[in-house]
Amino acid sequence: MLTTISGTYENGHIFLEEIPQTNQKIKVFVTFMEEIPLKIKPKQERILGTMKGSFKLSSDFNEPLNDLKEYME
Repeated sequence: MLTTISGTYENGHIFLEEIPQTNQKIKVFVTFMEEIPLKIKPKQERILGTMKGSFKLSSDFNEPLNDLKEYME
């Protein structure tokens, strides 16, 4: 069975955040996890209107669809 308990290492000592639920001598593995700061990309300013004229709506766009006529009555 594997149990994971987090903790910290400082000056040659390991400090666990909780006490393991065993009184037996047991094999353990210690993994050191360095905290790597996140690289946040600066947001690029959006240029408005770049898609203007790319889309055309049909003249009957707002008219009811014939397929739904029976539901609209």
